[in-house]
Amino acid sequence: MQTDDKAPTMPPILSLAGKKVLVTGAANGIGQATTVALAQLGADLVITDIESMASTMERLATLGRRYEAVQGDITNEAFIDDLLSRGPYASLANVAAVFLSKPGQSTRDHFDLVMDVNVYAPMLLASRCAEQMASAGGGRIVLVGSVAGRHGGGSSLNTLDYAAYAASKGGLHVLVKWLSRRAVTGKVMVNGVAPGAVQTRLTEGVPFDSSVLPLGRMADPSELAWPIAMLCTPTASYISGVILDVNGGSYVA
Repeated sequence: MQTDDKAPTMPPILSLAGKKVLVTGAANGIGQATTVALAQLGADLVITDIESMASTMERLATLGRRYEAVQGDITNEAFIDDLLSRGPYASLANVAAVFLSKPGQSTRDHFDLVMDVNVYAPMLLASRCAEQMASAGGGRIVLVGSVAGRHGGGSSLNTLDYAAYAASKGGLHVLVKWLSRRAVTGKVMVNGVAPGAVQTRLTEGVPFDSSVLPLGRMADPSELAWPIAMLCTPTASYISGVILDVNGGSYVA
């Protein structure tokens, strides 16, 4: 039997060629991995983070993709205006988040920051992106939550820091539902992804009970990146309001 050794072409339903995609939290971890996955699907990217994105930019350069890197704070409404001016976007992947408090930070200050970054900023950015996308004929929005927003979290940390984080991610999951109901009539599909334990800078030194790691390991960021990227593609043309659990079996709804 004769075989064809040519590399298969990407199915159009997975391709983001010619599409502009916005990724927040792109400096490292899940955000960086998501940026790389979207680039491999052919997207033109606008990436943002409050930190330097030099390592992400190096990875994009090797892939030969077009991108803009815009460093800034997504809790700043003027900065959100700037990001939107660089659209319109076919897709938004909001990965930016904060977790534990900094040394010397009060419980109240940490709570306010967590809610600002993890809930308020995504609410404002996603709702305004949805309006822009609807005017352009539709789009995809993915907000990254957490298994902590499902069941309070799998870490043994018994701190108010962790309580604030879990509460913020539960709020983000509700935001997905709220925005989905309002955006879907404009052909904007809004979904969430809820990671379990992932090996990133955010989780360094955080204790996880072995019972919440059925596979015996934490996830690699790329194992979250591809589900997020899939929800940014035409594959997700009939998916809206879903929180996709990507946790290695640690939580089953």
